[in-house]
Amino acid sequence: VAAIGLLSFLVWLIAGQSFTFALTIFIAVLIIACPCSLGLATPTAVMVSTGIGAQKGILIKNAQALQLAEQVDTVVLDKTGTLTRGEPRVTDFYAVPGQDKKQVAGMLASLENRSEHPLAKAVLEYARRENIELQDVSAFRIEEGKGLSAAVNGVTITAGTKDFLIERGVALAPELKDVSERLYNEGKTLIWIAFDNRQAGLCAVADTLKEHAGAVVRYLHSMGKQVLMITGDNEKTAQMIGRQAGISRVIAGVLPGAKASEIEKLKEAGRKVAMVGDGINDAPALAEADVGIAIGSGTDVAIESAHIVLIKDDLRDVVTAIDMSRFAMKKIRQNLFWAFFYNLIGIPVAAGILYPLTGFLLSPMIAGGAMAFSSVSVVSNSLSIRRYRKPEIY
Repeated sequence: VAAIGLLSFLVWLIAGQSFTFALTIFIAVLIIACPCSLGLATPTAVMVSTGIGAQKGILIKNAQALQLAEQVDTVVLDKTGTLTRGEPRVTDFYAVPGQDKKQVAGMLASLENRSEHPLAKAVLEYARRENIELQDVSAFRIEEGKGLSAAVNGVTITAGTKDFLIERGVALAPELKDVSERLYNEGKTLIWIAFDNRQAGLCAVADTLKEHAGAVVRYLHSMGKQVLMITGDNEKTAQMIGRQAGISRVIAGVLPGAKASEIEKLKEAGRKVAMVGDGINDAPALAEADVGIAIGSGTDVAIESAHIVLIKDDLRDVVTAIDMSRFAMKKIRQNLFWAFFYNLIGIPVAAGILYPLTGFLLSPMIAGGAMAFSSVSVVSNSLSIRRYRKPEIY
């Protein structure tokens, strides 16, 4: 800009104009090209957007998250606690013939009492409903994403996935084979129970979708987003929940530490990924995603790892966050366009391009007024973000 002003100054001097005339041109160019509007174009829009987001229960931690949310083309939803209510209930409980059902349930509840997994809460709630007393356990161990084991009254109790029991050399009961297949086909999560090295029972747990989960998935599809579900559950359970939510692609059987790897694979395939989760095991995936979105009712670790935090436990805010980002980026582009367009028109006029044809010369005072007007127009356009209305999803 300074070079254009100096060039204009020299051109008019060479053309025979007075020093005062050329200096006026030089000053007008410098004033009208003041980059205030360019400097205000993005920060004002970001500031207003994050403020409006906070009012709507969406905390956007930085400008980069606001920008990247618009570019997301793939939304990955964690199942338990995010897509579902995270309040599973025991629906079926079976003991192997020869075992006492109440005793098996009591041993399982005593084991699960040391766990913080949502399924453990379901088992403990079942034990309370059935008035089952808990016992002390020792040698308690957790195999992440697989199961638990401990000693209760001298008996080693193991509970977890079917594969976990097989890995530990447990002999599965053929009497429960048909039952387990039926429960799998119903989309329920199964807890396999063994005493020492023999299966003792089977516990079925089911969770339900959150309100508006299906509507949110349909709306994301209408926005052109690919929606995936990721879970540690078995394939059949995952597919059942996916069908209920309207999600055709599910990534099942994922160990807690492997969720971030699945997100990385999607990014390597060229996808812009938003990960939505709430648990401790979602934190690495939230950090790995282009945009990590944490449910505010989730764990502190997940909230800390995410780029956007939804204060309310409402999946519709996932759509709102993405849609508001699109709206804000549209306003930023408008601001930048008008700022550049203003300079594109204003600088030649200030340089005196119209003077030989019309005799019009832009005075420095008018140039200052025009410069101020451009800044005001950019700020006003940013403030119009306050009129944003979130999509209606029911």
